[in-house]
Amino acid sequence: MRKLFKRFSGLAGRAQSDPLDESASEEISAIQALAEAEAGGQDDNGNEAADDDGEEENGENGWIPAEDEEGQLSIDVYQTNEAIVVKSTIAGVKPEDIDISINNDMLTIRGKRMEQNEIPEESYLYKECYWGSFSRSIILPVEIVNERIEAILENGVLTVILPKAKVAKPISIRVRER
Repeated sequence: MRKLFKRFSGLAGRAQSDPLDESASEEISAIQALAEAEAGGQDDNGNEAADDDGEEENGENGWIPAEDEEGQLSIDVYQTNEAIVVKSTIAGVKPEDIDISINNDMLTIRGKRMEQNEIPEESYLYKECYWGSFSRSIILPVEIVNERIEAILENGVLTVILPKAKVAKPISIRVRER
């Protein structure tokens, strides 16, 4: 499937730059048909499709997350003169379901968003919201004062304020010869 996507990407660019390039348009149609057949589990001949790039399409190595994998939390990080500020939209998560930790210079935010109602899969028209465990770790660019860290959840937005430590002024030491 990845090989088809790479071929398609190149052809799409060619077709956009020259809309009259019929060979690119025909090949795009053929690739789309192959992709649909692979998605249905069959190749062009109706045989069981196999991905020949040696990687699984789901689970650990692929792009479809396994059930025990965590989602990645989207964040904004900015700094002021006094602090590093991390913001994230995590609507539907209670404060007690959020764990924020710092280990050396790494900030980690973990949590779990639980679905309130069990709705049968066949009832969904769209299902884009992520439900389950999530986490995000970032390396902090400066030293912070651990005792003054604040975390606030307001209207589904988590704000973590990490006060910067006072930067020690570098001193120069002159070396003497004996």
